[in-house]
Amino acid sequence: QVQLVESGGGLVQPGGSLRLSCAASGRIFSIFAMAWYRQAPGKQRELVAAISSGSSTNYADSVKGRITIYRDNAKNTVYLQMNSLKPEDTAVYYCNADRSYYSDYEAVFGSWGQGTQVTVSS
Repeated sequence: QVQLVESGGGLVQPGGSLRLSCAASGRIFSIFAMAWYRQAPGKQRELVAAISSGSSTNYADSVKGRITIYRDNAKNTVYLQMNSLKPEDTAVYYCNADRSYYSDYEAVFGSWGQGTQVTVSS
């Protein structure tokens, strides 16, 4: 059974930074295109950033220039470095397979992790 475990969230002031981590266990991780998603209260889950197995990246327009996704395949971990955070970045952040890469992306790992809460507020 594959588990995706997100961590690193917290409360940060506007303009601050956080680094999120997503650790995958139980399956070869390096071959999969991965992504970070977020879901704010009352809103649909949206894709924030994606990274291919070859480390090509793609970002939502709302986070370009402020957020960087990268991966360490030796550690089975994908990261999200978030800088210049804004209140509108407040959400629960999840990682999973990249939905733009797989027709049934939720089936790649079989389930979502618990997510990690990011709150940007003064």
